[in-house]
Amino acid sequence: MSTTKQETHRAAMPQQDSPWPHVRLSETDRLETFSDSVLSITITLLVAEIVRPEYASGQLLEKLTAQWASYIAFLASFCYAGVIWLNHRAVFARVRYCDRSLHLANLFLLLTSALIPFPTAILSAAIQSGNEFDAKVAVTLYAAIAGSMCLAWLVVFHVLSIHPYLVEDGVGPDFFPKERFRAWAGVILYAVAGLAGWLSTPKLAMLIFLALPVFYGITSEGLTETRLRLQFGRAHRRAFAKSGHEGVHAE
Repeated sequence: MSTTKQETHRAAMPQQDSPWPHVRLSETDRLETFSDSVLSITITLLVAEIVRPEYASGQLLEKLTAQWASYIAFLASFCYAGVIWLNHRAVFARVRYCDRSLHLANLFLLLTSALIPFPTAILSAAIQSGNEFDAKVAVTLYAAIAGSMCLAWLVVFHVLSIHPYLVEDGVGPDFFPKERFRAWAGVILYAVAGLAGWLSTPKLAMLIFLALPVFYGITSEGLTETRLRLQFGRAHRRAFAKSGHEGVHAE
């Protein structure tokens, strides 16, 4: 019978002679289950923002197309929630134990993640209204909440950086310290987006809003892992091309 991750960790839980006996540790299974539940409920509730339109005979297509901003908001929120889940899964695959500080940091992260659909719906409604001032308020609100979520990730990465006993043995000591740069990038760029949207044009802010989830989706396994994967991919394609396979070109 195969040994699960939790069973392995239970056998390896620190004993009284541990170098950190004052720290109360727990396994990650309950935290991961709770987090998955919160994110799945958040995704499920997104569809509530799409309202069934009232229409007269022959006007259904017109009323459906009039709600285009709601559809975009739903897709954007769904994709962002999916990116959050990918990053959360990748982080806690590298975490061995939890302590109180990590639980609190994770709750902060879940709070900000669950809020993301709200400013997205506000932004779509403001865009649909055509009022530029409302759009500026909406992009500022979105930037504030999304930036807070990146700040929550920064707290999670910081906790794992200063508490190495929480991390799996195979994870390099510089992995989570480097991940703080990813979180800082979001904090700074969302702040820039909010200022640009308020002082200049909301369209500039929205370009940043679209780019950052793509960045976090691509780098969900971490900056180090993403770079290694890209380097391995290039090396593999070169070797494959040199072996004489047709239609393959080395970079």
